[in-house]
Amino acid sequence: MTRYIQRYSDKERTNHWAVAILFVMAALSGLAFFHPSLYFLSNLFGGGAWTRILHPFIGVVMFVLFVFMFLRYKDENKMTPGDKEWLKHQGELLRGDKSKMPPAGKYNAAQKQVFWVMVGSFVVLLLTGIIFWRPWFADFFPVFMVRAAVVLHAIAGVLVVLTVIIHVYAAIWIKGSIRAMTRGDVTEAWAKQNHALWHQEMTERK
Repeated sequence: MTRYIQRYSDKERTNHWAVAILFVMAALSGLAFFHPSLYFLSNLFGGGAWTRILHPFIGVVMFVLFVFMFLRYKDENKMTPGDKEWLKHQGELLRGDKSKMPPAGKYNAAQKQVFWVMVGSFVVLLLTGIIFWRPWFADFFPVFMVRAAVVLHAIAGVLVVLTVIIHVYAAIWIKGSIRAMTRGDVTEAWAKQNHALWHQEMTERK
């Protein structure tokens, strides 16, 4: 009989998917202005004018919801000495050899890196976005700062999009991971294989 362990509550999954949906909307609307060849994406939001209006508001709501995720997961994503050892063997993991991987807690070192890259990117996106957000705030800043903010915003946007692609790919690659964010639980075998320390903690708690 397959036994399951709860990994995420209903509230956590709702928060996660709300951020994910808003992220897709923010990314598509942002890409519409990233390069002329992508401007057609603005049609998804009612045209160029509406896309310019909606993009920053979507971003702000996404950031607010992400703050709840940050507060919930920040302690569990702190790097530990064990994570440094895990990173030394990540090349072997990518080659399909898990035998030498140190046991991981609820999140392994790679997941923690993704978390902190997203935290940093979202902060940069919010701050730079505010600086060149017209007609509300841009006029309060000198032109050189507005231009620099546009460049940094684009760089942070590309970085977070690439990070999310890696995040999604890893979830698909590691069989059984998607179940955690769709049903909220994982099999005990999955937990023991991929997050042995967390599995031990949850087993002892029971």
